[in-house]
Amino acid sequence: MKNHLQSTEWGLNLTNQLIIAGPCSAESPGQIEKVCLAMKEENVLPSLFRAGIWKPRTRPGSFEGIGEEGLKWMEIARHHLNVPITTEVGNAAHVEMALKHKVDVLWIGARTTVNPFAVQEIAEALRGTDIPVMVKNPMNPDLQLWIGALERLHAVGINKLAAIHRGFSDAYDKRFRNKPNWSMPIHLKREWKGMQVINDPSHIVGKRDGILETSQRALNFGLDGLMIETHHDPDKAWSDAKQQVTPAQLKQILQQLDFKTPLEEVQPSEKLHDLRAAVDHLDDQLLDILAERFAVIEQIGAHKRENHLSVFQSERWKQVMDSRTQKGVSKNLGEKFMKELLFTIHEESVKRQEKQLREQVKIVK
Repeated sequence: MKNHLQSTEWGLNLTNQLIIAGPCSAESPGQIEKVCLAMKEENVLPSLFRAGIWKPRTRPGSFEGIGEEGLKWMEIARHHLNVPITTEVGNAAHVEMALKHKVDVLWIGARTTVNPFAVQEIAEALRGTDIPVMVKNPMNPDLQLWIGALERLHAVGINKLAAIHRGFSDAYDKRFRNKPNWSMPIHLKREWKGMQVINDPSHIVGKRDGILETSQRALNFGLDGLMIETHHDPDKAWSDAKQQVTPAQLKQILQQLDFKTPLEEVQPSEKLHDLRAAVDHLDDQLLDILAERFAVIEQIGAHKRENHLSVFQSERWKQVMDSRTQKGVSKNLGEKFMKELLFTIHEESVKRQEKQLREQVKIVK
């Protein structure tokens, strides 16, 4: 990433245990008040209170949010909880109304993040303001699209940025509503130094069961906070009823979580330093072995070129794949990891051998 993006800070002076909670949708003043009072009763005050005012739905006819009137109700949360409020915006008109009602923080939803024109429209509407903005990942696992949305906001002067990891559409994975694909938020934090990434376990799991486990995994991976949908009577919620929890359940979840200290904020111990040095040494050995292996592969490619043999041999590939995977599993390496590793090595091996055959074509010419 460009250097000027590496100093981005959240800017809200919040703790590392950033918790965003509130209902999926604002439904009525009474609903907002009941949620807030239950939070106070359970002594579980969020860092930010959230509620959807505009709800982009896949098909028309379902509840699509209460609209601007709901922004007035958000003052109830500010009054009872004395915390900042946040809501989702999908276009410039939403931004204008949210700013008029003094919403503290905005977020851009996954369906909007996929559309650079919509993100640019929101960015232009925010030009000249310093309001913090959070950006959810796009529906599909496209890291550059996610970064691009953040860059568009940064380009108009929005420096208080954060990302929200809410998972990705996957028609084949039935365990999640949206597959977490944990490598994506980790890659984002690696590419954009200082970027806070907040996990949204409610949308990843899609049901109450599993929110605790997913939240803990997010913290284990070093993500910076959680957005958990919270309703005083989830079963009667007007949207996403199955994935919302009560304030009492939210408290139970938070009490069971093991919040981690980011390594960036502590000085590594001598033991950790020694263990990392050992890993560095082993990585050097691993790279030497890979380089030696590919040198032999190139000799194989030269032999095939000289004897007019094709590169790929399915029987040999199956034998290597099966035997190496089995040996790896016996050494406590995961089967999926072994297959992915071997496939990557095989792809590189095929490329190097095919290059040898192309050299033959050059010689003939």
